[in-house]
Amino acid sequence: MTIAGETAAAGPPERGRALEVLAVAFGLGLTSFGGPIAHLGYFERAYVERRRWLSATDYAGLVALCQMAPGPTSSQVGFLIGLRRAGWPGALAAWLGFTAPSALLMLAFATLAPRLGGPVAQAVLHGLKLVAVAVVAQAVWSMATRLCPDLSRTALALTAAVMLLLFGGSLIQLVALAIGAVGGMLLCRAAPIQSLAPSAPVGRRVAAAFFAVFAGLLVGLPLAAQAAPRSLLGMIATFYKTGALVFGGGHVVLPLLRDVLVPAGWIGDGAFLAGYGAAQALPGPLFSFAAYLGAMIAPRGSGIGGEALWSAAALVFIFLPGLLVVAAGLPLWGWIAGHPIARGALAGVNAAVVGILGAALYNPIWTSAILGARDLATALLALVLLERWRAPPILIVVLCVTAAVAPATFR
Repeated sequence: MTIAGETAAAGPPERGRALEVLAVAFGLGLTSFGGPIAHLGYFERAYVERRRWLSATDYAGLVALCQMAPGPTSSQVGFLIGLRRAGWPGALAAWLGFTAPSALLMLAFATLAPRLGGPVAQAVLHGLKLVAVAVVAQAVWSMATRLCPDLSRTALALTAAVMLLLFGGSLIQLVALAIGAVGGMLLCRAAPIQSLAPSAPVGRRVAAAFFAVFAGLLVGLPLAAQAAPRSLLGMIATFYKTGALVFGGGHVVLPLLRDVLVPAGWIGDGAFLAGYGAAQALPGPLFSFAAYLGAMIAPRGSGIGGEALWSAAALVFIFLPGLLVVAAGLPLWGWIAGHPIARGALAGVNAAVVGILGAALYNPIWTSAILGARDLATALLALVLLERWRAPPILIVVLCVTAAVAPATFR
């Protein structure tokens, strides 16, 4: 049966209630381990197979749209499913339910981390850095095989990696993404598109309004924050801009955030990578790492309430651009899918993202975590377990932390 036939057979989506969406999404937020690709599998079982809220073809179309847009793919797919099921309250409920469990756990870790002291606690934090080595290495390999299947896209990825390793900085990342887009327009016009997105309650005027908000915030927030760059508004501008540039999934947020937060003195490399490692042990979206960062960079003396405010602001504004883009993109997806130049540009950007993440794997992740032969052996074992035997991330966290803590305990 053709895609058109399947979509027609499915009929209009059945309407539900926002509380119903919230309950399902919250359950997924508590149990969805393994990163965005695994999340999409959980979503298909929960939304397509068990509850039949949408057809398999409609689901594939939503996934295709979200994979081509900036932002966290699994959260965007859940947001659009909630939109189809219960309108805008359902979209908000889907995002909140899926995000809240991991965000609250990351906020708790941020509250606890500065109070950790002694050799054992420091070894735990070092073990979390080793987790980041294995997880990001596995992500680079997986993304490279999917997003760089030919010589042209491999060359774009290598160009981005060399640029970042030689020069570094958030400006160079933007240049690398721009080169990827131009190179994709010239070299990747034959990039395939798998499915079209299904209909959704977003008209062209509403889509245009969402895109205007997206662009207005992208330009306006940094301008407004110039007067007080180290304020709450300055942090919001930083996280919003980062969320608007994350192509390729949650792991790509690591180099983007690190290059804008660490050199500016918002947070140290050690605390940054420890939080990223801890995020691997949690269910839900990796973007919830922003909740940890917001709390960690809150001004000293802010108290629990102040840390929670900064945490919530970082969390909302790193997700917001991706949600605005996919909502705006629903009516335009058919045009993008049928336009070779647009497809090529997106393919080139995705290839550049692989290079950016590969550069980050070396610096700062590898350089700060691999301090000796024991660290190297632990990280390699964790990588093999992830890639060859598909071990769950929680097992990798236990392995790396145990390997780091054991010498400190029995020294």
